[in-house]
Amino acid sequence: MGSMSEPAPEANYTKPPGIRLIENVRRSKISYKTHQAIVLIVTFLAYASYHAARKTTSVVKSTLDPESSELGLRFLPWRMSYLGQPGSERRRRFSWILGDGWAPFDGSDGTVLLGEVDLAFLAVYAVGMYFAGHLGDRTNLRIFLTIGMVGTGVFTSLFGIGYWGNIHSFYYFLGVQMLAGLFQSTGWPSVVAVVGNWFGKKKRGLIMGIWNAHTSVGNITGSLVASALLRYGWGWSFVVPGLIIATIGVVVFLFLPVSPESVGVSEEDELDSPKKSGAEVTEPLLNSRVEVKDQAVGFIEAWRIPGVAPFALCLFFAKLVAYTFLYWLPFYITHTAIDGKYLSSEAAGNLSTLFDVGGVLGGILAGHISDRLDARAITAASFMYCAIPALFLYRSYGSISLTVNIILMFITGMFVNGPYALITTAVSADLGTHSSLRGNSRALATVTAIIDGTGSVGAAIGPLLTGYISAVSWSAVFTMLMGAALIAGLLLTRLVVAEVAAKIEESRARGRSAPRSPPAVADV
Repeated sequence: MGSMSEPAPEANYTKPPGIRLIENVRRSKISYKTHQAIVLIVTFLAYASYHAARKTTSVVKSTLDPESSELGLRFLPWRMSYLGQPGSERRRRFSWILGDGWAPFDGSDGTVLLGEVDLAFLAVYAVGMYFAGHLGDRTNLRIFLTIGMVGTGVFTSLFGIGYWGNIHSFYYFLGVQMLAGLFQSTGWPSVVAVVGNWFGKKKRGLIMGIWNAHTSVGNITGSLVASALLRYGWGWSFVVPGLIIATIGVVVFLFLPVSPESVGVSEEDELDSPKKSGAEVTEPLLNSRVEVKDQAVGFIEAWRIPGVAPFALCLFFAKLVAYTFLYWLPFYITHTAIDGKYLSSEAAGNLSTLFDVGGVLGGILAGHISDRLDARAITAASFMYCAIPALFLYRSYGSISLTVNIILMFITGMFVNGPYALITTAVSADLGTHSSLRGNSRALATVTAIIDGTGSVGAAIGPLLTGYISAVSWSAVFTMLMGAALIAGLLLTRLVVAEVAAKIEESRARGRSAPRSPPAVADV
């Protein structure tokens, strides 16, 4: 960094219009704590709306592709006599639940086509994530995030407009989803970078674990909204979430402060806050002991940060599991008998929200535990290993009754989403401010994009494989998911061993430094 008279990288940013308006009305500057509250609320709403827009596809799947209901029955022995009925009779028996479908997804290959649409969305999302992180560290994140949200709203709505436009071209839906995925990729690197700018490492796991509930809240909101609107036509299930995210994008433009430097505030009393030098901020929030560098970190340099590669690869398999549930859980529920009964698309969409409710608790627990133990890898690996029996039990016993299904779904969501939430938030922020960066404060978005971008490749592969494997057996799908969870945990083995060794050494050091009591003198 140059002389202290040189402006920080964000110094050219202007205050958000909404912040300026509030300060003009109050005739006083907004405090540092108030800015932090605004950041948490606005970024929470922003990414919740991203997930709400993303979730609608999974809810609408059964309406677009009702004929694939045979998949849920094909491997239940006690229903084999039913499968002997003519195809027209099967369709008639299930039409009251799932509707008549929508070409081109209502044919025998409908499930595969839907899987390919998911793959297209997530593949573009994953690739776009790498570029989004690179751009995010070099642009005004407020503007960047606003463009991403409005673009996501436009293309999510265009998918739904196919309903009123009577569009039945597979390539129309494929292209719209690919463009939606491109704009969706702007979200995660941006919000994590902004939150990381405002909050230091102390209790970061707990804070980000609570804040990361936006993922599950968005999924729940998207499921409930899309399910409620299905009765009016499946197009509304896309258009309304699209309008919601575009509206919140405007809120982001008006109110989101990117960093303390961009709005000229600091808090001297906090350990992780920058110190003032006159009216200028000269030190970064996340690492107050070292000098700020204003050159953004390169892509290869970010990969070399210790811990980035293993956590990124772990997230590949963790998101493969999580996104298979995100995109296929409502579909799986509608095509699997629970206590001998089949649920409608709307009921299945509502029931699937309990997986995300469990995910909220899992994210908070994982963050809190990792803070208390100061061991991110041990916590993430433990949750992934616990997800394996949870997945087995949900597949094996989830059909016994609705109550059992709810309990097992909640537990599965907790263990599946816990490490996913921890790695994409606290771990990404930790590594984005790693000591090896020597004070470079402009690596957060790049590191976040690398970790979540790699995870998103797994998120693309999981739903695609499910589209093919479910045509053979849903049990095979769950076997794939359990294998992915096992690999995710094993990939962190080296970091787990290092954390355990560090804990043992720390315990020994405390034992050596503890004062020893003098030997007791025996009574004579």
